[in-house]
Amino acid sequence: MSFSLDRTSPMPLWAQLEAELRRRLEAGEFDGGFPTDAQLVKRYDVSRHTVREAIRHLNKAGVLRRERGRGTVVNRSAEFEQPLGGLYSLFRSIEDAGVEQRSEVIEVGSRQSAEAAGHLGLNDDAELFYLERIRFAGDLPLAVDRAWMPLAVAEPLLTADFSHTALYDELERATGVRPNRGWERLAPVLPSFADRERLDLGRNDAAFFLERLGQHEERIIEWRTTTIRGDRYRFVADWSLHEGGGMPLRARM
Repeated sequence: MSFSLDRTSPMPLWAQLEAELRRRLEAGEFDGGFPTDAQLVKRYDVSRHTVREAIRHLNKAGVLRRERGRGTVVNRSAEFEQPLGGLYSLFRSIEDAGVEQRSEVIEVGSRQSAEAAGHLGLNDDAELFYLERIRFAGDLPLAVDRAWMPLAVAEPLLTADFSHTALYDELERATGVRPNRGWERLAPVLPSFADRERLDLGRNDAAFFLERLGQHEERIIEWRTTTIRGDRYRFVADWSLHEGGGMPLRARM
């Protein structure tokens, strides 16, 4: 390996080491086991304090974890895959992976948004139900989720507790309505400063930006945007060749 830390750089040595270890983790170099602190000290010619500070930040991000009797191990439970092609719940995706999902609610209430109202097919000044929250997988911040619904549909949700529940479950419980069709659009994005802070991302860390329009039968009832950490979430599509040469998606739900 030819990589060495740049001791003339204004970036602290621990931050350089953290970035290098992230790169090697993402490349799968540590699938057979993560090196000990002593091995990292020798490999990168740094102090034990520098190594421990880099590991501390990787632990905080959920990339690594300390286990009694095993030392530092790669935390595969912090990685999630989501099939494309069908309606899904981020809440269910995390819980089905055996990890507790929780949310930190930033705002829930009624507000006006001309942009969201336009997606919902309403007048610019229409009153909308709005929910903004940080989604956690265990202690790891995974996504910043913002959802708008017509207030006429979602008003009963104004008093709901969204700290550990799915929006669609609460909507169905309160109104008997649940989205059953719609579309999504997914793109890479460099998050805003506020979202980087909420997701514990670095300045140049990319994320997914997901837009979703949800319908119940023919009625549009949801517009949602979600900024998701790109290093912990993967979207997977199944395909099969059919007559005519097309490859339609089918969801693995």
